[in-house]
Amino acid sequence: MRDFFVSTLRPIQPAFLIVLLLSATRLSFAQAVIQPRPGPAAESSRSAVHLRVDKKLVLIPVSVMDGDNHPVTTLLESNFRVFDDKLERPIENFSVEDGPVAVGIVFDSSGSMGWKLGYSRQAVKAFLETANSGDEFLLVEFSGAPRVSVPLTGDSHEIQSRLGSAESRGPTALLDAVHLALQEIHKSKLRRKALLIISDGGDNHSRYKRSEVRELVRESDVLIYAVGIYEPLDLRDRTPEETAGPALLKQIAESTGGREFSVGFVDDLSEITRAIGNALRSQYVLGFSPADGEGDGLYHKVNVKIVHNHGAPPVASWRRGYYASPD
Repeated sequence: MRDFFVSTLRPIQPAFLIVLLLSATRLSFAQAVIQPRPGPAAESSRSAVHLRVDKKLVLIPVSVMDGDNHPVTTLLESNFRVFDDKLERPIENFSVEDGPVAVGIVFDSSGSMGWKLGYSRQAVKAFLETANSGDEFLLVEFSGAPRVSVPLTGDSHEIQSRLGSAESRGPTALLDAVHLALQEIHKSKLRRKALLIISDGGDNHSRYKRSEVRELVRESDVLIYAVGIYEPLDLRDRTPEETAGPALLKQIAESTGGREFSVGFVDDLSEITRAIGNALRSQYVLGFSPADGEGDGLYHKVNVKIVHNHGAPPVASWRRGYYASPD
């Protein structure tokens, strides 16, 4: 076995749009299907799914883990402070969520995966073992182009069965795969949605640009977790895409409130994906009202701090911002 290093809508409102009210005091999201990027002969504008504020209450999902990547589930409202563009706001809504979730598995089967493919299959299996009744799953595999191998299903065994025949070949179109997975996961009627990306490096074959996908994931209401598997190559042997891989996955995941895990030892893969599955089952949700005058339709950054915690400092991840609906 080889070793690795360890690096641990202002919403659009067409006539047919349906608004889902989460509750009288909760945030509403308006979602539109993300259309695939057209070919050169039929260019058209891209639609997006926007995460914005409604009813003047912003809901920020927060995941908290300890140093061993175990979910921390004992925190109280008094353990959190939330800042809206550096201005602290009172927490008006506090809850812990463990409802059904729709998860898209984004699985790298490019040529660079090689012998690591078997370990990635086991990692997906470990993640699916944390599933609850009512959850939904889909599978997007990618190499030189992404493809929906398993559409939305309530049977996780369909995912495992399909991955059993996955083959490693071709270049890596990671950004295109994330774009396609976001489009597909929004077909689920479940409110809670997430993606799990398993890949071994940077993108070298996508049509979508990094900036396009970065903005898309920031505006969506989908949590993204990423597991990056990197070989300890001499930096002189790395391509620019391979060098940028860890930062790319980290940026994609953390902007949504998820996390990126850089894996060094393949034996750790299943443990990490199982921890991600458990984290999805124990999320805190912090609700606050934006400051007066923030109905500007712009993106506002959010920061969350954990205080008065009498133990080892936990690792928290949260959605890093929101779009404020115009007044």
